[in-house]
Amino acid sequence: MPYRFKQVDVFTAKPFAGNPVAVILDADGLDGAAMQRIANWTNLSETTFVLKPQQAGADYRVRIFTPRQELPFAGHPTLGTAHAVLDAGVAVAREGRLVQECNVGLVNLAASGAGAERVLTLELPPATPHALAPADLDELSSVLGAPVAAAPAPCLIDVGPRWIVARLQDAAAVAGLRPDLARMVALETRLGATGVTVFGLHPSGGPAAIEVRSFAPSSGVNEDPVCGSGNGCVAVFARDGGLLDALGRRYVAAQGGQVGRAGRVMVEIDGHGIVRLGGQCVTCVDGVLSA
Repeated sequence: MPYRFKQVDVFTAKPFAGNPVAVILDADGLDGAAMQRIANWTNLSETTFVLKPQQAGADYRVRIFTPRQELPFAGHPTLGTAHAVLDAGVAVAREGRLVQECNVGLVNLAASGAGAERVLTLELPPATPHALAPADLDELSSVLGAPVAAAPAPCLIDVGPRWIVARLQDAAAVAGLRPDLARMVALETRLGATGVTVFGLHPSGGPAAIEVRSFAPSSGVNEDPVCGSGNGCVAVFARDGGLLDALGRRYVAAQGGQVGRAGRVMVEIDGHGIVRLGGQCVTCVDGVLSA
């Protein structure tokens, strides 16, 4: 059976410079096993399947898969799917608003502008931080091959995906990381983490406020080019760790340079502590998938 298919590059307006997500539209005829097979075949960090909504107030429902497992929520697939459903006419933004249903519940999105200038923004689901034991902190530094900042202490933050978040000395230290991915798999598995996201500040006048890298080898993604949920967890970490004086409540994160991308994530933490993430998207593939 043919299914409408789009591959969308997220956190960029330039094709092949962001993080791609495969979007299967009108996917109600597929079961979970078929979705997982397709996600394994696309071999992208995530593949999404658009379904009819089940909850009141939702414009559409999404299931999100890595090559190995289903996720309850993820950032760049949420924005890329919103871009796809708007372009395909599956949903229409009402007064610039969309509501996505996924396994964490309802996610609010905003759309501003049109075409290549459109910016999509999501509201991060509620976050739950978990402290790490001292031995885990030592293992994290060893796995990364670089010291992590002690204050604020690295922690695991759950927004659906569960990211271990740590600050490094600066953006250059982030760019230079060569982590031990085999040991990282063991650490992620033991802590029930999706992956590890690290960040460091750029100097004043740099290309962005911070440089971010996200690793999720236990999910089949050695390095995610530009990670929405990882950046959301960094924002929660900064908010709760007293780093907003250095970053500001609005900033831009750079990610993807080490894997040939140039992603830019717009981050806002409002006065109530709500985190919003946004960026531009561009469709790179538009066709039909036979499944």
